Amino acid sequence: MREDKVPQDNSPTYDGHKKLMYATDKKGHYTGVQSSGWEVESFATSMAVEDLQQLASEAKAAVKAGELSPLAYHMHKHRFDIPNLSQVSGFFQWQVKRHLTPKVFNRLSQRKLEIYCDVFALSMQQLINIEDNNE
Repeated sequence: MREDKVPQDNSPTYDGHKKLMYATDKKGHYTGVQSSGWEVESFATSMAVEDLQQLASEAKAAVKAGELSPLAYHMHKHRFDIPNLSQVSGFFQWQVKRHLTPKVFNRLSQRKLEIYCDVFALSMQQLINIEDNNE
């Protein structure tokens, strides 16, 4: 893409910020160009965020029904999936999957719960009781 063709659509998903993109200059060399957004990218981002919000809502209902642990809700609310949560928490993916079940989650040690609190920047009470979370 040429530097004069870099989209400048003032995307609301950028929240007034700019994004560095690479384009070619008149000589064909790559150069960094600031972009205020692209309408198509903004639409795709908005749709992805809506999907994640829907997953969080469904997880919250499953937590209230006793089908999932509060960890499932926080994982979706904070835009994590199992591989990402595994990576930042230091738990294996199979452990994170187990922690999504209420029976296992309710038996987690204080230290393991504190790791999740750190990941999500929540207090212990907020992690365990999803009703204490403002939405």
